[in-house]
Amino acid sequence: MRSLLFVPGDSDRKLQKGVTSGADALILDLEDSVALSRKAEARATVASFLASTDRAAGTPWFIVRINALDTGMSDDDLAAVVSAAPDAILLPKAGSGADIQDLGARIGVHEAEAGLEVGKIRIHALMTETAGGMLAAGSFAAKSERLAALAWGAEDLAADIGASSNKDDSGVYTDVFRMARSLTILAAAHSRVDAIDTVFTDFRDLDGLDAECRAAVRDGFSGKMAIHPDQVAVINRAFTPPPADVERAVRILALFAAAGPDAGVLSLDGKMIDRPHLRQAERVARMAGLKPDEMPAVE
Repeated sequence: MRSLLFVPGDSDRKLQKGVTSGADALILDLEDSVALSRKAEARATVASFLASTDRAAGTPWFIVRINALDTGMSDDDLAAVVSAAPDAILLPKAGSGADIQDLGARIGVHEAEAGLEVGKIRIHALMTETAGGMLAAGSFAAKSERLAALAWGAEDLAADIGASSNKDDSGVYTDVFRMARSLTILAAAHSRVDAIDTVFTDFRDLDGLDAECRAAVRDGFSGKMAIHPDQVAVINRAFTPPPADVERAVRILALFAAAGPDAGVLSLDGKMIDRPHLRQAERVARMAGLKPDEMPAVE
């Protein structure tokens, strides 16, 4: 997933519009974009949307952001939406890998009650919205097979640590928030899941968004969250590898497939390639959207 667009869960009109936005995933929000007085309405709206929307090929992934586990609202969120089979649940303010285990168990109960395949619904987690989540970054690995992505957020973290802003006067993230960004990349790599970059809040500044996207691609993020439909095309373009990179990745995969499982150092266009090049080629192929049957099989 390159682009993940937040959509308020209490607006059926915006949910329907999101389907045609071009985003790879919609984050159907039951948390920050929904007032406390409208939580029940948002749950019903999201559940109805999930149940009634055609999941044909080409439609985006549907990810529901529930309320944090310590709010007392997450169980009601799950009870309302799991039976409608979202593709994933996004956990805000994830404090540690234990929270992922906890959420996975809760989802499993609702899947079983609804007659769904247990384990099919994945988990995405916002892991830097609290100081505790940052300090426990290494704990997210191997805690649940449901975990598919780790993302970072700057707004809630600022509130948690008492920062007046997350950026300096020149618009650059300050040290704590750059650390949050880096920890997300490292924790995602350690967990073998996707790293998702935070939102770019000035939705009118598409040039600034493009620059931030390209920095995210350079540093290892797989996609980026969006707060406005106009941001989707910019994000998709930045996170789609150029054709030359995809062609080279497929050639690397083919070389390793032909060389067999004991392949170490190989040569491509007169240059040495080894296992790190293979892993990068696999990443490029995934980002390009190549299906497994379109890629040479590497042991």
